Amino acid sequence: MNLKGRSFLTLKDFTSEEIGYLIDLAAELKDKKKKGITGSSLKGKNLALIFEKPSTRTRAAFTVASVDEGGHPEYLGRDDIQLGHKESVEDTARVLGRMFDGIEFRGYKQETVEKLAKYSGVPVWNGLTDSYHPTQILADFLTLKEHFGKLSGLKLVYVGDGRNNMANSLMIGSSKVGIHFTILAPKSLWPEKDLVDTCMTYANASGGTIKISDSLDAVAEADGIYTDVWCSMGEEDKVAERVEQLRPYQVNDELLKKTNKNSTVVLHCLPAVKGNEITEDVFERFADIIFDEAENRMHTIKAVMVATLGS
Repeated sequence: MNLKGRSFLTLKDFTSEEIGYLIDLAAELKDKKKKGITGSSLKGKNLALIFEKPSTRTRAAFTVASVDEGGHPEYLGRDDIQLGHKESVEDTARVLGRMFDGIEFRGYKQETVEKLAKYSGVPVWNGLTDSYHPTQILADFLTLKEHFGKLSGLKLVYVGDGRNNMANSLMIGSSKVGIHFTILAPKSLWPEKDLVDTCMTYANASGGTIKISDSLDAVAEADGIYTDVWCSMGEEDKVAERVEQLRPYQVNDELLKKTNKNSTVVLHCLPAVKGNEITEDVFERFADIIFDEAENRMHTIKAVMVATLGS
């Protein structure tokens, strides 16, 4: 499968086969790394890592993945370049595209990463925007596939803020690969209808399903329960409001009992605010799979870069 020259901005742009290919490639690269085998696919490639928002996993993953494949990553924080301040995004993109072979962007507006892709002329990878977080979904899916041996047919329930970038991206990805996906959230935090309708179309093609619910009983028979912080980066002024809205939707022992299964796993994209979206004891019980998920950010990001830029 040839993804060379493609940007990775949202999973809307990728077929179920392409998503499966990236997950399988990540698994292959992970196996090689465990055996001490690294590659040279990015040898001679310079990679710009633009961060408007700080990160532990995204920065570490892109850096290590780049070096493992022989590339040179260059961190560009919000105070290092003029992006969107003294210089337009379009002009910054055209400059960076002449100096770098690929660009990662982690920040606020989806429009920014799309402009970078349009004007730079090189592959651009979305490390997170307020709308989407596609590299995280690949890591989540690799983790689920490692645990269950498959993706299609699994039941995955996202619990929390149903209109944030994680809920959006999990819904897109799940509907593409045939997962039965539920967003469990108060009605005030349900996703936009247009996106739900789009994902319903994807699900109809893949054999998956999409459900939006505010009833805790929606976790029944779930293979996986997924949660995220109640207040996204940039919404710090809404903490008290979010806690009030989402307290009934905490991932705790009571919620897990409602699955009626002993095999349910809990996933979290991190960082976690233990005591809010998840209790500390539930987090620690599923820490092994949660930190597999964190590690898999690096393997899946490596797969994206190798597939779209590597030689």
